Amino acid sequence: MCYGIPESKTSSQTIVKRLPVFRSSSFRIIALFAGCFLVSGLLVTGLSGYRGQKILSQQIRQAVANERDEAFSEAHGRDVSHLYPVIKELVQNEPGFYYLLQDDQEHSIISNMLHLRPIAGWRWLAWTHRTSPSDRHPVIGYGTVLYDGGYFFVGIDSTALQSLHHDLWLTLSWSSIVFLLIGLGGGIILSRLILGKIETISLTAREIMHGDITRRITLSATGDEFDHLADSLNAMLDRNEALIASVRQVSDDIAHDMRRPLARLGQYLDEAMGASVIDIRNGALLRAKAGLRDALEIFSSLLRLAQIESRDRVPDSQVCSVQRLLEKIESFYKSVAEDYGHTLIIITPESDLMIDGNRVLLVQMLSNLIENAINHSPAGARIVLSAELQNAEIMFVVTDTGPGIPPAERERVFEKMVRLDSSRTIPGNGLGLSMVRAIVCLHRGIIRLQDNKPGLRCEITLPVFSVSEK
Repeated sequence: MCYGIPESKTSSQTIVKRLPVFRSSSFRIIALFAGCFLVSGLLVTGLSGYRGQKILSQQIRQAVANERDEAFSEAHGRDVSHLYPVIKELVQNEPGFYYLLQDDQEHSIISNMLHLRPIAGWRWLAWTHRTSPSDRHPVIGYGTVLYDGGYFFVGIDSTALQSLHHDLWLTLSWSSIVFLLIGLGGGIILSRLILGKIETISLTAREIMHGDITRRITLSATGDEFDHLADSLNAMLDRNEALIASVRQVSDDIAHDMRRPLARLGQYLDEAMGASVIDIRNGALLRAKAGLRDALEIFSSLLRLAQIESRDRVPDSQVCSVQRLLEKIESFYKSVAEDYGHTLIIITPESDLMIDGNRVLLVQMLSNLIENAINHSPAGARIVLSAELQNAEIMFVVTDTGPGIPPAERERVFEKMVRLDSSRTIPGNGLGLSMVRAIVCLHRGIIRLQDNKPGLRCEITLPVFSVSEK
């Protein structure tokens, strides 16, 4: 029997193809982070550079304004005649500034720079000349149109401001390149590392799909989120493997246990078809019908067991009286036990206990245990069903004086369709204890099989009903 997924050439090629780094989500996330980091870095650098330029520009403009006001103050007038002697002295004794004094015809009267058009206000000159020697320095200055039509300009070298402006753009350009390279390189490296781990998981999944259900994801022992994911997936794969093994076991058990009933069913039908006497034919048909009923009961039990195991909560849960549950079991099986020559004893608790669960399932749980004890105990056996409160839990105990179950087989008998060799001749389908454990687990309980010396002791502990749970 194949439990894998049928292979397809197209789908196989699609799955095996590795995901490109640039199309991976990890690369996109890292690229987005690098982009945000780039924008943030450029924004901080740009604002810092702009702030530095603004402060330096204010300082330069303040120095020019002070020099202009000082010249006007010493000249005691704003015309060419009053400013001439002052500017002449400044040109000779203040080499750090640029001065220009022109008449109303734009002729230079005294200066250490070339003439300018008479434009009032602040001016930025890309370069200028000293009369001796010549240079090419950028200048920031302020021009004033005089009362007599002349023009006075005072400026200062702004090479530092221009260098700062140039260095800012250079820093932004190189920072962009470096950030992009770091983001791109880091994205590729980290994406390859992440894709390597993801590819390991994908490879394991493909091997499992191809039939190797024992394959597991190797942990890196780093304890990171990938190890956490791998551990969860391995647990899921272990569970799936156990379920597949259970399905295989059930299939094998069904094939083993159903072979004889179906063979007998065919034999009875052949006998009915070949019988000429109507009584013989009717007897064979009745036996065939009984065999068919037994086979249908097995499949019905398997379906009901699967429904119980697939649930995560108790259906139609209600508060049940433990005493009434025991009384119902007594009314069902008191006479049945006597017919088998057994003694059934029901011990009810001193004070009635309440349990939260499905009444039908709880009755079936106890019924299966009592039937199991009745069927597997020799005549004269003593079967006892009791319930008591123990450590805030209700403990149901079923004991008998039959042959018991060997310790090595006590866990195995809970599996589906498992019947011990000593029970092959006893009516049953091997699903009774499987049904009991499924009901116990559904009610968040625990079941244990122990030696009763002689016989078997089965203990079931279930949570007691609490008002706070409602």
